[in-house]
Amino acid sequence: MAVLICGSLAFDTIMTFEGRFADQILAEQLHILNVSFLVPSLRRDFGGCAGNIAYSLNLLGGKALPMATLGSDGSEYLQRLEKLGIGTDFVRQVEDTYTAQAMIMTDMDNNQITAFHPGAMMQAHRNRVENAPAHGITLGIVAPDGRDAMLEHAAQFHAAGVPFVFDPGQGLPMFSGDELKHFVDLATWVTVNDYEARMLCERTGLDFAELSLRVEGLVVTLGAAGCEVWVAGTKTLVPPVKAQQVVDPTGCGDAWRGALLFGLEQGWPLVRCAALGSRMGALKIATRGPQNYQLDFTPA
Repeated sequence: MAVLICGSLAFDTIMTFEGRFADQILAEQLHILNVSFLVPSLRRDFGGCAGNIAYSLNLLGGKALPMATLGSDGSEYLQRLEKLGIGTDFVRQVEDTYTAQAMIMTDMDNNQITAFHPGAMMQAHRNRVENAPAHGITLGIVAPDGRDAMLEHAAQFHAAGVPFVFDPGQGLPMFSGDELKHFVDLATWVTVNDYEARMLCERTGLDFAELSLRVEGLVVTLGAAGCEVWVAGTKTLVPPVKAQQVVDPTGCGDAWRGALLFGLEQGWPLVRCAALGSRMGALKIATRGPQNYQLDFTPA
């Protein structure tokens, strides 16, 4: 069995601001915002939601197949995926453009400000969900990607009869309420964080219970507070797992989603999948970068 992970592959430039954004940004002056942050530490990592989710799922022993686009500068990323044993059959390299780039700045409270250049990701709709049986694909996820790619891949999963998770992430604001309802109706499960959940409800006019009635399950992640699992209109709170230390939140949500996919692939109940996700998120946050942590437990 394999999981097709539709989303971005990106290079992350990660910076640390040794202060609080709230102390530098004056709410009453937002209309003339002009701030500068001193970032003593800077590093470059492999990232993008498809790459991060694939890394997590691969660590757990699942077969991850990212479907994404890289730019002409993406050869190093391809080599990394191959070295990790992650399939690259659905990774396309596009010439004359850069691989997507995320510039991420984190303050001492783990708040983040991100600037994102999509680059080759804007060509992601050229990849198609097809020949799923030949690749052993039994499950998928539509994660943040180019707008056209997200719309088309959701429709293609549905047409192919492949159950999938709709995970709009930071791509959610690109879609209208009707488009988001259509995504939900095509999907088998929906995952959002608490901020995205509020936006999803506002745009669709549906509350959590109503959304959960249109899919097999809705999960709302709450960061350090754990997550809410909604099934058939009923909520279950899954408690958090305390991290050994809090080092870097970048990629925690993707680590969580890799665990979710692993559990779904095993046929686990959604609450059990979410509990494994919390464990993976706690593991990731103790390590710098989205793809540098190692598994220290056996999933069960």
